[in-house]
Amino acid sequence: MKITVCLGSACHVKGSHQVLESIQRLIKAHHVEDQIELAGTFCTGNCDKGVCVTVDGNLISFSPNNVEELFEKEILAKLQ
Repeated sequence: MKITVCLGSACHVKGSHQVLESIQRLIKAHHVEDQIELAGTFCTGNCDKGVCVTVDGNLISFSPNNVEELFEKEILAKLQ
């Protein structure tokens, strides 16, 4: 599974660094490092959608407040 977090200026202001760090922590906590490729990218062109995260090409709007919920729903659930 490939996860890409936008680190462009609009997403940066909305907390992309926190989202990236939280996803890194959750990947380690759930021991799924061998199943996930995590990367950063610059602007995805969806600046109005919050912190833009793509999971296998599907855009999902994350925020520092919903990372754990979306990680479980959009990432862990799809690994099983």
